[in-house]
Amino acid sequence: MSRPLATALLLVCTMFWGFAFIAQKSAMDSMGPLTFAGVRYLIGGLLVLPLALWELRRKAVRLNRTHWLFILAMSSVFFLGSWLQQAGLATTTATNGGFLTGLYVFFVPLLGYVLFHSRPHPIIFVGVPLALVGIYYLNGGGLASFNGGDWLIVCSAIFWAMHVILLGHIARLTGLPIFVSAISFLFAGLVASTIALGVETPTLAAISAGWVEIIYAAVLSTAVAFTFQAIGQQHVPPANAAIILSAESLFAALGGALLLGERLPLVGYAGATLIFLAIVMVEAVPPLWARRKAHAARITN
Repeated sequence: MSRPLATALLLVCTMFWGFAFIAQKSAMDSMGPLTFAGVRYLIGGLLVLPLALWELRRKAVRLNRTHWLFILAMSSVFFLGSWLQQAGLATTTATNGGFLTGLYVFFVPLLGYVLFHSRPHPIIFVGVPLALVGIYYLNGGGLASFNGGDWLIVCSAIFWAMHVILLGHIARLTGLPIFVSAISFLFAGLVASTIALGVETPTLAAISAGWVEIIYAAVLSTAVAFTFQAIGQQHVPPANAAIILSAESLFAALGGALLLGERLPLVGYAGATLIFLAIVMVEAVPPLWARRKAHAARITN
């Protein structure tokens, strides 16, 4: 596959994920967050499962106890991130949800250091304050409008970061990125559905009322987008792919404006810009820094 085609797949992926915030927000009109997450991930997981089983047979990998423990840990944080994000969207906007979810970019190096002693790049100490200032302006230059839903999504970003770290680790251990992700979808769907039966009393009528949102999130945002990401990232360097995928937040803002009529105050657009610039900075500067040092070393030698 050519590099431009792989990049195009990743861009389509970010579009599906960004607009999914609209579906997730609208679905709250007819059902609870656990019900939506449960149905979405069960359908998405079943759609990906044939490809995942094909990958497992093709690579003939024998999973051991350590592999399954990492898969369980990854699936658990994936469920918690999904639940908190979906619950947060019940009281905040799709625009805020998209940008605040993007904060996982900063938690990844920090948690990577805590879990695997991977020292973060110094640029993180510039990016984090910049993002915090962006959050301040995103909410109109104060935290009075920073409601409970916003805080839930910030918390979800921590679990999304843990998911990124654990997924990368277990994918390297097993060489089965599609299989382990399919397992996490099915796990999250089963857990969410089980809890929903006890606390949300889901009904077929409620699920039917949000069938458009469910189908979009399950098919395009979960099954198709993940497959595109898995294929595209085989041909695009990780740092470049991360910059492309961070455009998810911009698609969330665009969708919120076009489909839900959400509008940010003028200072809010400045905040959104700062968050996006911080995300790009954290992902782009380290590889550029390394390339410059390598070039200087060659000149010296």
